[in-house]
Amino acid sequence: MTSLPPPDRPGWSQPSAWASPTTVELIPHEPQAAAAASPPPSPVGSTPTPRRRWPRRLGLGVAFVVAMVGAGAVGALLQARLEPDPTPPQRASDVALDIGAARADSLPAIDVAAVADFVAPSVVTVSADVEGPLGAGGSIGTGVITTSDGEILTNAHVVEGATEIRVRLAGETEPRLATLLAADAGNDLALLRIAGDDFVPATFADPDSMRIGDDAVAIGFALDLDGAPSVTQGIVSALDRTIVTASGALDGLVQTDAAISSGNSGGPLVNALGEVIGINTAVARGDATVAATNIGFAISVGEALPIVESLRQQAQGELRDEGYLGVGLDDRRDGGQGAIIAQVEDGTPAAAAGLMPGDIVIAVEGSAIDGGAGLVAAVRDQEPGDELEIRILRGNDLLTVTVVLTDRPET
Repeated sequence: MTSLPPPDRPGWSQPSAWASPTTVELIPHEPQAAAAASPPPSPVGSTPTPRRRWPRRLGLGVAFVVAMVGAGAVGALLQARLEPDPTPPQRASDVALDIGAARADSLPAIDVAAVADFVAPSVVTVSADVEGPLGAGGSIGTGVITTSDGEILTNAHVVEGATEIRVRLAGETEPRLATLLAADAGNDLALLRIAGDDFVPATFADPDSMRIGDDAVAIGFALDLDGAPSVTQGIVSALDRTIVTASGALDGLVQTDAAISSGNSGGPLVNALGEVIGINTAVARGDATVAATNIGFAISVGEALPIVESLRQQAQGELRDEGYLGVGLDDRRDGGQGAIIAQVEDGTPAAAAGLMPGDIVIAVEGSAIDGGAGLVAAVRDQEPGDELEIRILRGNDLLTVTVVLTDRPET
């Protein structure tokens, strides 16, 4: 199989075995915004750059494009959710989330109109004035109300570099000023807040309730078209995807064939009950040699809700440190799954655990690793002091090592 090229990023050297670079970039937005510079990834031992722990030479056949611009039976079920119920729906404002119960039955056939009506009060337009290297510009995205007191979840790239953020609610003609509470660029999520009360928060699905083949509806302000948000229908095409965008590696993604376009970023992907199963964030785009059709990605509810809690802590001044492993990575190009350890830095957790160049990491904490990006994301979600059980392939031997992560060393 012919190797596919890595992302084209400033400061990266490309082995001669790789062909011409495939870019990973943001979609241009309307109105045209200033392009945000993407800093080069930090090699091991260099000055730390947030969210980039190791060099990542990742083979991609398509570019993952961040989707940003410069709702019979199911109707009855949705109506029931609007009536008093002894079991309240799970919302992002809940501190704890029970993810242990697997879904016992299938969801009903979707009524798209009913779903759209149910979700509409919780979906907002997010617009921002931004400053970039090329000057002032603007961006348009979508947001999801998470609490009745005006907390809103959107993509971090929608509000990156924003000097002013505005939010317009369903049924309103004038925008409201919003405050950026906190942002996590590596996980591409941000929390905003608007003044007021009695807003309608979205209902979030049980993370374990999703199944491949479930109906899915994406809602958002595609292309910043006037009027109500666009509603597109598809299915859950795959779960637990990992991709790389200009902002870094994203894991735990829901793949869908529901159309996602510029302006959908930060909007909800919902199931037949109107429950949010993901936050729309990116689409795959083909090139001259590789086709990509109807492949969109949403940050799954299982990934998003813990990040929401982390962002709330960040907004209160509690900064979260990331764990550090201390390796350089490469992708497998022999058709196998996993990430190749290209180098191990002396005095790091990886060295202490006995990891060696050439080892192939195939799982972390029992979860399969898809390429270098998958390992980057798996470690990024941990904190200093956390123990990780790493499954590796060394030659023909399968081994399990335990690594205790540390803080990134000072340089």
